[in-house]
Amino acid sequence: MFKRDPHTPPPAKPAPPPVVEGDSEDAARQGVPSAVRPDPHTEDGAALLDEVEAFHRRFNAFPSEAAYVAVVLWDAHAHLLDCFDATPRLAFLSPEPASGKSRALEIVETLVPYPMVAVNASASALFRAVSGMGERPTILFDEIDTVFGPKAGENEQLRGFLNAGHRRSGVMYRCVGDGANQTVQEFPSFCAVALAGLGSLPDTILTRSVIIRMRRRAPNETVEGFRQRWHEREGHALRDRLARWADSAREGVEGSFPEMPEGVTDRPADVWEPLLAVADAAGGPWPARARQACVELVAAARQDDKGSLGIRLLTDLRDQVFAGIDRLPTVAILDRLHSLDEAPWADIGGKPLNPRGLSKMLREYMTADNAPIAARNIKTGGSVMKGYYAADLADAWQRYCPPPPEDPLLPLPPLPRSSEAPPG
Repeated sequence: MFKRDPHTPPPAKPAPPPVVEGDSEDAARQGVPSAVRPDPHTEDGAALLDEVEAFHRRFNAFPSEAAYVAVVLWDAHAHLLDCFDATPRLAFLSPEPASGKSRALEIVETLVPYPMVAVNASASALFRAVSGMGERPTILFDEIDTVFGPKAGENEQLRGFLNAGHRRSGVMYRCVGDGANQTVQEFPSFCAVALAGLGSLPDTILTRSVIIRMRRRAPNETVEGFRQRWHEREGHALRDRLARWADSAREGVEGSFPEMPEGVTDRPADVWEPLLAVADAAGGPWPARARQACVELVAAARQDDKGSLGIRLLTDLRDQVFAGIDRLPTVAILDRLHSLDEAPWADIGGKPLNPRGLSKMLREYMTADNAPIAARNIKTGGSVMKGYYAADLADAWQRYCPPPPEDPLLPLPPLPRSSEAPPG
């Protein structure tokens, strides 16, 4: 199901009478949408983004300052989509209901161009909407956990649409026609998408997203109640001003390559480049705020990212199992893996990881000599056992695992002396 913004002027509406340039009051009286009314004053981009942020703060309790910055820049980037090679997904996620995710989408809906609210929409409906409508919609997908949650299956078609539409070149190919008279047709899928749901999302979507970890409001966190009939018009007024400012900033934004914070490369850079370009165009404090938010949210995403099961295995082997030991028999490795309290190795599909499963997972990775990691003979006392060498794993550790913790665990405080112990 989806709905179009009821305030978007229908295409069949007769054109309004001509308006004398500069007479914005007369334009308002004649019913000309504010997005196309001439503005006698140049919009201050930084001040406008400040107002958009204030509007969000009235109704949304985001978890951090960085979250407000990211969401405001995402709202603005949707008006400049054609200037970018990629568009980040905006993901409002929480572990529990009633955490403000749907309200966040409601406020975003009032601020972005041509919003299309989708709930349980199919991939076919979405890519046909993106490629078939006169204006590219901004898709707002609520209750995404019903699509990608544990009981919903993989839903590969929708995941493919969301992944492909992240980049301008993304298209979906479908056969069109009747019977034998079918031809392959490409459907563009490039569009801005915001998502909200419980739990998490597939890794391929998370890595293309600005992730806002929502939470229930604490007793001291208060927000204004959102009344659509009253407040939607305020959001639309800001939306129209964003559209007008975007038109004036388009030339400077298009083709720009903003300077990325140190350490933000590859996919995170693709995600944040449009948002930083918007911040640079707005000026004022926004370029600095945007880069600070970028560093903070990228670091948080890396900390939350457990990677694939294979990367989790490599990391646990490095940090918890070998930990300075140069070789270990398979039986000792499995014993240590099974004893890790918060690891999945004692229960994978209802069974503990066994030697065959360990071998299958590790053979996906290569040694420094470009050979699959495999068990080798290890002499222990008077016998020979199969096991693994740290030297064989070292190249995979360097390539795939996150950096090891910089600080060792703090020591436990000393136990009180018997004379200082509290009376029993």
